[in-house]
Amino acid sequence: MNNNKIKNITIVGGGTAGWISAALLVKVLGKTHNIKLIESQAIGTIGVGEATIPPIIHLNNALGIDEKTFLSATKGTMKLGIEFENWSSENSKYMHAFGGIGKNLPFCDFHHAFLRAKEQGSKYEFGDFSLNYQAAKQNKFDKLSHIIGTNLPGIVYAYHFDASLYAKLLSEYSQARGVERIEGKVVDVIQNQQSGEIEQLVLESGQSIEGDLFIDCSGLRGLLIEQTLNTGYEDWRHWLPCDSAVALPCESPSPIAPYTRSVAKEAGWCWHIPLQHRMGNGMVYSSKFMTDEQALKTLSDSLPGKPLAEPNFIKFRTGRRLKQWNKNVVAIGLSSGFLEPLESTSIHLIQMSVIRLLKCFPHHGIKVCEVDEYNRQSKMEIENIRDFIILHYKATQRQDSAFWQQCQRMDIPETLARKIALFKESGKVFREQDDVFTEIAWQQVLLGQEVLPQDTHPMASTLTDEQLADLMDNLNTLIQRSVESMSQHEAYLDH
Repeated sequence: MNNNKIKNITIVGGGTAGWISAALLVKVLGKTHNIKLIESQAIGTIGVGEATIPPIIHLNNALGIDEKTFLSATKGTMKLGIEFENWSSENSKYMHAFGGIGKNLPFCDFHHAFLRAKEQGSKYEFGDFSLNYQAAKQNKFDKLSHIIGTNLPGIVYAYHFDASLYAKLLSEYSQARGVERIEGKVVDVIQNQQSGEIEQLVLESGQSIEGDLFIDCSGLRGLLIEQTLNTGYEDWRHWLPCDSAVALPCESPSPIAPYTRSVAKEAGWCWHIPLQHRMGNGMVYSSKFMTDEQALKTLSDSLPGKPLAEPNFIKFRTGRRLKQWNKNVVAIGLSSGFLEPLESTSIHLIQMSVIRLLKCFPHHGIKVCEVDEYNRQSKMEIENIRDFIILHYKATQRQDSAFWQQCQRMDIPETLARKIALFKESGKVFREQDDVFTEIAWQQVLLGQEVLPQDTHPMASTLTDEQLADLMDNLNTLIQRSVESMSQHEAYLDH
């Protein structure tokens, strides 16, 4: 690859991916590099209510965006976790809550003690030991660093917000710091005849835009990474059968809940994301088992308020681009691959892609070793998330439709099969390298989906039945006392 110094960075596409990329790049490289972003008002984005996971806080902090400013600009709310309804079986319910659960024993996670207590007839559910879950169900929120009267970790949170408003905030942020926004539609891509690298983009207006490094944020169509470079795509629809979605916002019910709802349906699931000014809703479904009309009816029947827009239908193909970085093009956002938003990872994947690019950023020319390492890490990250999402489908007890029967029967990646088998037999689960989801996240979903271990850690058996019962009672009391002291979620947003 070339040895020319990388000086000019050109981003194709705005939206959340484009403007997160622009904001982070200008924050870090703005004094030494020229950054341009091309977007067209004529090309729409998938503008829905976005739910996120806790690392978004690090992104805003890195950019120096104040939380109060952020929440006000994006009509944001707090998010303590995701409640999964009807996923294990019809009428079942559990939460993947952020933060800690219970109190670990030496070399032994808390859920082993919990499972032993259940064997002894304990009345408690796993979520009774999650501060986040208990606060969420009571519509409470405060920034608690610790459970009151203990050194146990407190509230861990993320946000819900309007993605288009977040892109607008970041657009203003980026342009104020030197990013040049160019309005226009790319109609031609000029490549170097020898290397195949992209040299310039031609806009509908006739204007040519050059660049040393191009960032493809053009969404599902992958204008540079796929349409131009033919990078290739790994299809995951045999594991993640949903290929369609319909989004439909509605009036926000009161009170505004501090958590996301994911409700499993006959051939997919509905999301409900509470914002300050509206509720974001959508249905993700498989076109093999459900028509667009059926999906819209299912979604409409589940709305908690009056619709505020026309339905927006989206088609997608789950999977990943074979190379996220190919030649002098880095695909970020939907151009790099697609995972359904079941665990709210879209923004996180954008954020991590840009951070990874900054860590691997080429200086005097693009080096194969940097590109290979970037692609290796990207592959590992998205596969870890993929496995976590597949778990929700595979580990279901539902037999009520052909869709769920197929999910039960399907083969799954060996990495996930090994993890499920280990948990079933021993109750143990370990976090993979760089997995965004903690052991506690895996425990909640495995137990919530009724993957019940046949054994527990021997450490849990060192407690007498009385000690075990006291531990459960005391932990639950401490959590409830902490929740009682917290503000109502809406009151917190208003303060």
